[in-house]
Amino acid sequence: MPTVNLGILAHVDAGKTSLTERLLYDAGVIDRLGSVDTGNTQTDTGDIERRRGITIRTAVASFPLSDRRVNLIDTPGHPDFIAEVERALAVLDAVILVVSAVEGMQAQTRVLARTLRRLRLPTLLFVNKIDRTGARTGELLDELATKLAMPVLPVNSATGAGTRDVRTVPYHPDDPAYRDLVATTVADRDDALLAELVDGATPAPGRLRRLVAAQVAAATLHPVVFGSALTGEGADILRDTLRLLPTARPAPGDPDGVVFALHDSGTGARHAYVRLRSGELRNRQRVTVRRRGPDGGVNRHRGTVTAVEVVGSGASVAAAGDIAKVAGLPGVRVGDRIGTGTGTCTGADAADPAAHFPRPALETRVVAADRARAGDLRAALTRLAERDPLIGVRALPGGDTSVLLYGEVQQEVLAATLRDEFGIEARFARAHLRHIERPAGSGEAYEAMPHSGFAATVGLRIEPAPVGSGVTYRVASEPGLLLKAFHHAVAETVHAILEQGLHGWPVTDCAVSLTAGGYAAPVSTSADFRQLTPLVLMAALAAAGTRVFEPCHRFELEVPADTLGAVLTELSAAAATIGGTRPEAGGWLIEGDIPARTIAGFQRLLPGLTRGEGAWSSRPYGDRAVHGKPPVRERTDGNPLDRQAYLQDLKRVRQGG
Repeated sequence: MPTVNLGILAHVDAGKTSLTERLLYDAGVIDRLGSVDTGNTQTDTGDIERRRGITIRTAVASFPLSDRRVNLIDTPGHPDFIAEVERALAVLDAVILVVSAVEGMQAQTRVLARTLRRLRLPTLLFVNKIDRTGARTGELLDELATKLAMPVLPVNSATGAGTRDVRTVPYHPDDPAYRDLVATTVADRDDALLAELVDGATPAPGRLRRLVAAQVAAATLHPVVFGSALTGEGADILRDTLRLLPTARPAPGDPDGVVFALHDSGTGARHAYVRLRSGELRNRQRVTVRRRGPDGGVNRHRGTVTAVEVVGSGASVAAAGDIAKVAGLPGVRVGDRIGTGTGTCTGADAADPAAHFPRPALETRVVAADRARAGDLRAALTRLAERDPLIGVRALPGGDTSVLLYGEVQQEVLAATLRDEFGIEARFARAHLRHIERPAGSGEAYEAMPHSGFAATVGLRIEPAPVGSGVTYRVASEPGLLLKAFHHAVAETVHAILEQGLHGWPVTDCAVSLTAGGYAAPVSTSADFRQLTPLVLMAALAAAGTRVFEPCHRFELEVPADTLGAVLTELSAAAATIGGTRPEAGGWLIEGDIPARTIAGFQRLLPGLTRGEGAWSSRPYGDRAVHGKPPVRERTDGNPLDRQAYLQDLKRVRQGG
C-alpha cells in the first residue's frame, strides 16, 4: 500500500496535537479524542509532555486513507525544540502546516515556512480554530500568501467564523467562479495552461485537479483548508485534500534508512525509528550502521536487527517508504544510516544535525544537587545527547558538566527528564551565549622525537575554510608514514581539541592537514599521538590566530509608519544591521540581523516605541565578528597553549589525581 509520511508542524498552541487526535479519531484508530489540557493524547506519551501540555519529542502514529496509509509525525511547536523538528523534516514526504485563525502568523510559523520552501516539501495549510472568537478567514488567506511567501489555493469556505455555529463548505469543481480561480492560480506556474486560457479554453475539472496535484507535489502550490480540530468542522474536507499530497517513492536496491528518533522503553531497551529509503529491513537481518566521523569519513559497524515493527501495519518486514521501529542496535544514535553499507552518506537525511537550523547558542553549567552523583549526571546527560546530539555535553573542571540549549523551556524539560527518568536532581547555572572562533590566517607547527617528549612525531597545518564548512581533516604527509591507529588517534584528537580555541570557544570553518608523522616501533602507542597532538595543533592555531564571532538572529519587525525613525535609531543602538525596509499594510516592515546579546533589551523598548503595535519575529541565524576584547570561555583541556601547565595536568591524569 502506498505510504505518505506526513509531518504536522506549527507554532506552539496552534493545535498540532489536537489535529493529530482528530485525524486518528475520524479514521477509527482511536475510540475517543484525547485532550492536551487533560494530558491523554495519543502522541504526547511522556509524563513531562502530559504535565506541560506541549509536544517535546517527535511521535509517530498511523491511519488508513482510501488507497494509502498515512504516517503522522507530530513534532514540537516550541522554538526551544526546533532541532527535533529538523530531524523529522529529513524523513517526510509532505507537511501539514497548522496556523491559528485567531493568532495568525506567528514568528515560528514564518521560520518553518522558510525552511519548507528551502527544502521544497509539499505543504498543505490547515487554518485551525475557526470556531474561536476573533477567527479570520479571507483576511488571513491574504496574509498566508504574502507573509509566508507561499502560493495558496483555498479548497473550502467558512461561514460564521468566530462562532460555535461556523460551518465549512468545500468549493465545488464545477462552480464556474471557483474553476476560474483554480485555473488562473495554476496558470501562474503553467505556461501551457495560461496559453489555453488566453485562447478562451475552459479546462475540465478532472484535468485541473491533476494539475493542482502536480504543483502540490512540486511544492509550488499549497492548498488551504479552514476547520477546527476540536469540533471536527472541516476535518472531512481535510482528509479529502490529503489525497493531493504525494506518496513515498520507494527506491529499489539494498536497504538504506535513516534514524530520526530514539525511544527508551521502561525495561531499558532502546528502539530506533527508521525511515527506510530503499530495499527491505527484517528481523534477524545483519546491517551496517554508518555514522559520519570527526575526520569527515564514514564510520561503520555491524549489528543484527532483533525486531522490526512497521508503523501502521505492525508487519515485521519494512519496505522502502515505511517507518519502522527497530530494536537490537546498541549504541545507535539519531542521524545514523542503517543498511548494507553499500550506500553513501549523502542527502538531507545524512546531513549534520544542524543542517537546516543553527546549533544552540546558549551554554549552561549543570551540577547534581547531590555532589556524589556528578558521574551519574554526566552519564545521564550523555545518554540524552544520543537522542539529541545538539545538546553538546562537555566535562568541566571539578566534575561539573555543561550542555547547549535553545532556551529556558528546554532547560526546564531537561531538568524534569533527569529527575523523572534518572532520579537525579540537577541545578542549572545561568546560561550564557556560546561564541565560536575562526582562524584569522594559516599556521603550522611540528614536533619530532625525541625532543617532543613523546614517542611520536606530528606536524599539523591549520588554515581558514569557507563559512559553514565546519572542520575538515586530511593527511597531506606521505601515505604510510603512520599506522592506521595512529592516524585515527590524531584525527579524533584534532576534532576534540578544536572544541576550545585560543579563547576557549569552539573553532570552526577550518582545514587541518597532517603534514608530518613518525613513530618508533614498538615503543609508540596511540596515547603518544593523542597527547602530543594538542600541543602541536594549538601551536599551529596560535600562529594562525583566531577571531571570535557572536551569535546573531535574523529578524522581521512590523511597525506603524510614524514610528519608523525612532525604531531604526534604537535598532542601530542595539548593533542591528538593517537589511531592508518596505511599506506594508499601513506601516513598515524592517528586516535585518541583530546580535543575540541585544535582543532582550530592544524587545523591552519596542512596546513604548510603537504604542504596543510593533510585531517582532526572529530566529537564530549566523554570527558576526566581535570587535574589541573578545570574551573568554573556561578551558577544560589542560590548556595545551601553556606547555608546562599541560604537561603538569597530563602527569596528574596519569597518576589518577
